[in-house]
Amino acid sequence: MQFTQVFGSTIGKKLLLGVTGLSWAGFAIGHLVGNLQLLYTDPTPFNKYAHFLTSLGGLLYFVESVLVLSLLLHFLYAIKVTLENKKARPDKYEVHRSAKGVSKRGFSTASMIYTGLLLFIFLIIHINNFKYGTFYTTMIDGKEVRDLYKTVYEYYSNPVNVFYYVAMMILLGTHLSHGFWSAFQSLGINGKRFTPFIYSAGTVVAVLLAVGFVFIPVYIYYMGGV
Repeated sequence: MQFTQVFGSTIGKKLLLGVTGLSWAGFAIGHLVGNLQLLYTDPTPFNKYAHFLTSLGGLLYFVESVLVLSLLLHFLYAIKVTLENKKARPDKYEVHRSAKGVSKRGFSTASMIYTGLLLFIFLIIHINNFKYGTFYTTMIDGKEVRDLYKTVYEYYSNPVNVFYYVAMMILLGTHLSHGFWSAFQSLGINGKRFTPFIYSAGTVVAVLLAVGFVFIPVYIYYMGGV
């Protein structure tokens, strides 16, 4: 069976959405772990971490390319599936029950395409602000490296920037709270035994990521910047 036939089917589209969504959820977890070093008063650990990533060279570009492709596929297929679902079922469902007996057509489910679009726009802005943002340098172990720590602290000294980032991270939590469970369902990992656990685990992961990402800029802002 050809690639286009597999991922042109309803199951194939959902499978692709699940895999690409989980890849970005994994990236978000790793990104948060690395960014927690911003909470240190000493900028050296975070700048060393940032320099290590940039020093990966070709490997970093490869990973970034895979992530970009994954994001574009996720975004485009999400739009496609949403439009197809609306066309196939023009009337709103009255009841949608989950494994817990609660309607799945809550806010997080109904707003997936909209929160996804806003997060897609946010990501472009976020990359522009930091990857291509103000470039400072500092000395670490006798070597001149980028002082990304200062760039981040300077950016989040502005309350408008903090507010926007916090709002987007709340949307990220909302998006993930349904997306995590939906991804595993698309991969066929569900059933009476697993679904309640996956549903709860997805909610916990979404909340922890949102709280973690929100805490960092708020902490930076109230620390007074650099």
